[in-house]
Amino acid sequence: MELVKLGRTGLDVSRLCLGCMTYGAPDMGAHPWTLGEAESRPFIKRALELGINFFDTANIYSLGSGEEIVGKALKDMAKRDDIVIATKVFNRMRPGPNGMGLSRKAIMTEIDHSLRRLGTDYVDLYQIHRFDYDTPIEETLEALHGVVKAGKARYIGASSMHAWRFMKMLKTSEKHGWTRFSTMQNYVNLIYREEEREMLPLCQEEGIGVIPWSPLARGRLTRDWDETSARTETDEFGKTLYTTTADADREVVEAVAKVAEARGIPRAQVALAWIIQKPGITAPIIGASKMSHLDDAVAALSVKLTPEEIGALEASYAPHPVLGFK
Repeated sequence: MELVKLGRTGLDVSRLCLGCMTYGAPDMGAHPWTLGEAESRPFIKRALELGINFFDTANIYSLGSGEEIVGKALKDMAKRDDIVIATKVFNRMRPGPNGMGLSRKAIMTEIDHSLRRLGTDYVDLYQIHRFDYDTPIEETLEALHGVVKAGKARYIGASSMHAWRFMKMLKTSEKHGWTRFSTMQNYVNLIYREEEREMLPLCQEEGIGVIPWSPLARGRLTRDWDETSARTETDEFGKTLYTTTADADREVVEAVAKVAEARGIPRAQVALAWIIQKPGITAPIIGASKMSHLDDAVAALSVKLTPEEIGALEASYAPHPVLGFK
């Protein structure tokens, strides 16, 4: 497994990050397709065996049980100093005031809850899960700086937002001498490339590590267009991401199938190889509910697409409205 630096930091992370939204109590939260503790542990074990040292979760995943499952498994299977644990804060964790968001109160409360659930004294990367339109960015950034200075996080990261807002947050941190964001976790794949317009160039210019979520478009790039899955049918957030430009998206999916057939490899390897080869991408966040998902992801690291293949994959893309920011 290749290791790369996370943005401008000295932190070494695997070229793939295991996204852990799949792991959590199915009766907690809005994801009935999640895998419980006993079902989840083999995937975390296999990821470690393959050399993946980077694990991404969030407080909202299965309302905290995701962090508990991942934290317990990593504690049992790995040395804490050898792995990189990332988690996130923003979404509603409880009813009533201050139960969500990026206020100082919410951040200071949720970091402690996340550490307790993960069973660790610190997280390596603490990320804002979305932009908080109701809290001044100075309050959020100073609170995150406080989390780092308290030793509860080593680095901080951001997620999907407009590039101008991200730039404003970076410059505000620099102005005050606060800890700067090291990463951007945004939505990038072959059927959603809007981040190429501003966010990806900004991240390259500013030395921000990019760890895209949903690089396989929630599996749509790995199967025939009309084929569905249990997650497709029940993932309410996912349904908001694929409601427009259906004809063009279908053509992209078909192009992936053609390249995969010509090479004699699974479609997932082609779609992941495309994003891995894109300049500025640090580590795509991959999900795994089957062992083949992990094997395909690692195999994709060795797939080098030709300029002609990349051109064929990108030819049918149509602009999309901005998606994934909420």
